[in-house]
Amino acid sequence: MHRFANPARFLRIARVATPLTLWIGLALTVAGLYIGLFASPPDYQQGESVRIMYVHVPAAWLGSGGYLSLAIASAVALIWRHPLATIAARAIAPAGAAFTAICLVSGSLWGKPTWGTYWVWDARLTSMLVLLFLYLGYLALSASEGERGEERRAASILALVGVINLPIIKYSVEWWNTLHQGPSIKLTGSAIDGHMLLPLFLCLGGFTLLFAAIVLMRMRAMLAEQRVEARSRRLAEALA
Repeated sequence: MHRFANPARFLRIARVATPLTLWIGLALTVAGLYIGLFASPPDYQQGESVRIMYVHVPAAWLGSGGYLSLAIASAVALIWRHPLATIAARAIAPAGAAFTAICLVSGSLWGKPTWGTYWVWDARLTSMLVLLFLYLGYLALSASEGERGEERRAASILALVGVINLPIIKYSVEWWNTLHQGPSIKLTGSAIDGHMLLPLFLCLGGFTLLFAAIVLMRMRAMLAEQRVEARSRRLAEALA
């Protein structure tokens, strides 16, 4: 895997992977949202409001999955001190924060017709809010350490400590008595109608590929910025 961590080799792969993930992700997302909004049936209990699921569930998945990726990249940066891992973590954080925010907003909009309120201090909702704060904390620490020329160790440590929140998010509906419904899709089967599963899986795949495309684009931009800064320093030293 170390050979793929070479910045030049990574850029060659990313130039091909970025448009593929972007356009396939857009196609899957558009197809999933179209089927989910216009072709799938309403829920027998929740009615038309169930259509928020096609945005809410993928956003929740990417909020948690993105943080796990952030923690893995931070661990690699701490252990092997590879600069590409730090760049990956910095690229993942804002995308993960954005999808977590989308999850919280869409969940609130879904909660109003279902629970009668936009927000309750439910275990699942509260742990997702904590996840957003963890993302924002990482971004703030990473930015402040970057300005001081440090190696972003504190931000990486925060990312690793925050992993403890992920199992709380996943199992909160089983550990505590919460308003949030339990898992509808399990290894043993699904409680969701097949007509709703197709657009949901399309949106899950599409949102995931769009997330990957955003991360790749941000990594390429940050590597390009580093190259420009390095050339500027060499030019300034040559002229001094």
